[in-house]
Amino acid sequence: MKYKDFIGEFEYDAEAKFFHGRVVNIRDTVTFEGASASELEQALTDSVEDYLEFCRDLGREPDKPFSGKFN
Repeated sequence: MKYKDFIGEFEYDAEAKFFHGRVVNIRDTVTFEGASASELEQALTDSVEDYLEFCRDLGREPDKPFSGKFN
């Protein structure tokens, strides 16, 4: 799952009947969760936007997503 070059990976918790995910291609911790695929997609979008706003509020550059390629 991807939003603005931020890649989210997730797992399903059968006991809680919920998906839990995190952005995996940055050093900072950004998490998201939802009960369905559409909720999960929206949660990733919201979490990335919250992260970007948080960085702006602190006056610092957000981590750039790792591309997995060496330049």
